[in-house]
Amino acid sequence: MSEEYPDKNPEECPDKKPGQETPVCKGCCCGDGDAEEFTEEPEAGETGEAGEESQEKITVTTSMDLQGSHFLYTQATEKSIKTLDYDYKRCNGCGICVEICPTKALEAGPIHEIATGLDAPPVMMDLEKCTFCRMCANLCPVHAITFEAIGEVPDEKQYPKYDAYVNINEKCLPCALCEGACPQDAIEVEFTFPKKEEIAPFKEGAEGEIEIDMDRCNFCGICARFCDAFILLEREPTPDNIVPFEQLLVDEDRCDYCVLCQDLCPEEAIKVKGERPCEAPKVEGSIKVDEVKCTQCGRCQAVCPYEAVDLQKPMEGELALIELNLKECDPQGCRGCFNVCPSKLWYVPTDPEDPRKIAFAEDYCTYCGACVKACHLAAIKLERTYVHHTEIPDTPWAAQWKDAIESLKTGVRKGVDRAVLRETETLKAQKFMGIEPPEANMQLAAVQAKIDSLMPALKSPKVRKLWEKDSTENVLAAVKKKMESEA
Repeated sequence: MSEEYPDKNPEECPDKKPGQETPVCKGCCCGDGDAEEFTEEPEAGETGEAGEESQEKITVTTSMDLQGSHFLYTQATEKSIKTLDYDYKRCNGCGICVEICPTKALEAGPIHEIATGLDAPPVMMDLEKCTFCRMCANLCPVHAITFEAIGEVPDEKQYPKYDAYVNINEKCLPCALCEGACPQDAIEVEFTFPKKEEIAPFKEGAEGEIEIDMDRCNFCGICARFCDAFILLEREPTPDNIVPFEQLLVDEDRCDYCVLCQDLCPEEAIKVKGERPCEAPKVEGSIKVDEVKCTQCGRCQAVCPYEAVDLQKPMEGELALIELNLKECDPQGCRGCFNVCPSKLWYVPTDPEDPRKIAFAEDYCTYCGACVKACHLAAIKLERTYVHHTEIPDTPWAAQWKDAIESLKTGVRKGVDRAVLRETETLKAQKFMGIEPPEANMQLAAVQAKIDSLMPALKSPKVRKLWEKDSTENVLAAVKKKMESEA
């Protein structure tokens, strides 16, 4: 479909109407309600009427395409092409985009059903309402919506976004703990130091001893990366134990007691009696964090034994359970909150002395609110206390962004006031003059009198019995006789 707008970025004013000749900003983006004309200025020497005729018009075309799990929404003009890429498989149904959208272009689907297995998009868009303002993309905590634009569009720095990050500092060795603990597979560790076989080939028949102090070992995995004689047993991290490994073993048939692993171990947890063939290499490598996959849950920071992770979450707050509503909670059967949580912080306590049906590790909560939407018992409560965001520049749409970000804490979206004032006529009060009752109909009164005189005869048991078994003539005669006797 296509629409005509004056030459102005549509995201700067979601209230613009198709085909409008001289649209005026109504304050939906600026918030102050001051009028600002978006018309082109006439050239020197042109009159106002001529200026209106020379006003530049552009054609806006919108379209939607589906590629796998991605809904691609596009807005194209002669000057720019904007695309919103919505990955519904990545979306966890937190509903933040629905709540902040200034034009109500987004609608949430059946979140509980989706959280428990229904394959459907948690959010659907009305493309006719969307202004491509990029609020949904910039404030999506799981990066399920991304925005791209080419052509003449405002710089992305003019739009705020979460000031959230994960930075790996100089204390990193690196090791394998953060990569295994990340619930979103957002961390990739690449070791660049050589393996043992490259600098000291296996020596047959070597004798010696090797011992691992498991009280010192933190399962960093460096020894296993260096030498194939070490076997690091993996485990599925849980909220109450996020370490991705559970045991370190040594295959002594593949060990020649070279002592190099002892030199490499940062915790001095390995003791070897043997012959050192050369100097141990320096532990080196790099860590890459996928910014799209990463949700800043904090697991990497919590599992790192060397304080090598600097992290800031997108939001701060408090997560709680409403005990009164937990009576019918079935975490084994439902698992809605488990399935939508990007931090994988929900768990069922295994301690027999723990009376709780369900629990969570709040240290890893990003306060996205998806679990609240997924719980059909309304047993989860979330309060946001702070939103980390970049600076909001002084732009015509700044007020809308401030309102959207503030609503993440308050839950109240002021939005755009589109109320239309209409004048109505007020009727003046009139004096009550009273109502004259209608005149009585004398004919009806006579009929009623005859019915009243007939009722005693009709109530007589003998007359009713006669009415059921005898002829009409005999019944009428009996009724007449009864009425005469009563008179």
